[in-house]
Amino acid sequence: MTGSDSNRLHGKVALVTGAAKGIGASIAKEFAAAGASVVVNYASDAEGAQRVVGHIRDSGGTAVAARGDVSASRDVENLFTEVVRAYGRLDVVVNNAGVWHAEPVEAATREHISRQLSVNVLGPVLTIQEALKHFGPDGGSIINIGSLDSARAVPGMSIYAATKGAVDALTRVLAAELGPRGIRVNTLAPGGVETEGIHASGFMGSDAEKEMIERTPLGRMGQPQDLAKVAVFFASDDAAWVTGERLTASGGLRS
Repeated sequence: MTGSDSNRLHGKVALVTGAAKGIGASIAKEFAAAGASVVVNYASDAEGAQRVVGHIRDSGGTAVAARGDVSASRDVENLFTEVVRAYGRLDVVVNNAGVWHAEPVEAATREHISRQLSVNVLGPVLTIQEALKHFGPDGGSIINIGSLDSARAVPGMSIYAATKGAVDALTRVLAAELGPRGIRVNTLAPGGVETEGIHASGFMGSDAEKEMIERTPLGRMGQPQDLAKVAVFFASDDAAWVTGERLTASGGLRS
């Protein structure tokens, strides 16, 4: 691998959930470029996960793909079995897997509510519970992917915002609870980021996108690699004295 950060995560093993595309895929690639061995988790997009693994290997890195729905206990157990089988250890977990559904609160169905709570809140809890069995004596780093939406009021995003608010709370409490074990817990909260999901929603090119860019001091939509570089910092020893933090990466957008 090349680049000034090529050894920043040397020797570390990282699991990135929901890494077949978008922010998760970019984090997996950036971790590998920084020297980590990466487990690329996916729930259903095996082809996407293999593309990410192929990119990492073609670039000289080390990665494997592992299937698992983070909201299902048995899947999470099997996922960590694959991590240990592949690399024999665990140092970093990125809870990136997430879902969202934009709709007025009165239109939110039990199915949509349950799905968002299951993946966005239960998923990180189950993943962290299992990770604690595998972190070594030196501890580890847990990075929860939150959202700017947990701190701003966007009509139609009430359920999603509530789940990401729960992630913020989880980070704060677990940083205190797990700190004595050398385990750091932080939240990375993206603002507007151009991903496959955003394209599929029709947001790109819309008046809403133009308005968001106008309100963003840096004057553009974020890219997945913008978040990935911050995630590398949280995972690295450069952040050894950082825990319980919520870092917003949004180009300056706040509301």
